[in-house]
Amino acid sequence: MKRIGVVYHSVSGCSKALAESVVEGVNTVEKCIGVALEVQGESIDQGRYKDQSLLVQLDQCEAIVMGSPTFMGTVSAQFKAFMDAASERYGDRCWLDKLATGFTVGSNFSGDQLGTIRTLQVFAAQMGMLWVPLDILPSQDSLGRNRGGCQSGLVAVAERAGEIHELDRLTAVHLGHRMADLALRISDFRATPFE
Repeated sequence: MKRIGVVYHSVSGCSKALAESVVEGVNTVEKCIGVALEVQGESIDQGRYKDQSLLVQLDQCEAIVMGSPTFMGTVSAQFKAFMDAASERYGDRCWLDKLATGFTVGSNFSGDQLGTIRTLQVFAAQMGMLWVPLDILPSQDSLGRNRGGCQSGLVAVAERAGEIHELDRLTAVHLGHRMADLALRISDFRATPFE
């Protein structure tokens, strides 16, 4: 069973709703299981993230989906504390070649959410991970998914506190399915010996 970790921080509940939708998508793929892991403010002491059990769970995942609300054009302070703690795995290359992707939510369509996605991409690159972009062409999707039009990751816009738009939810389900499918395909490829 391939584990896909969905690590996120949520304030209003919108990032949590997206994370749960990503997990839903992962769980549509046979032989894969999605695990939602919330970065909690209580796990931060004097600016340092302390929940080692969450990090160990991510060590055991085939792929990691990261999600944070956008605050002032980047990830939340809580998610940044998590990233700083995870970077301690940099030297050991614990997350080398794991698949990675990300999502964010902001309060309007032009809220600089791409800054958050880029922060997640750079973090993944620093960790030696392989970034998976969103593969939905918004102008050509019959369901209307990827309404924000971002290819680098999922950019959502909050409807109300704790609520996300149905098209953003469907995009998150797709993203989870895509990650699980790719994790299986890459795992099969790695298991095939070269002749």
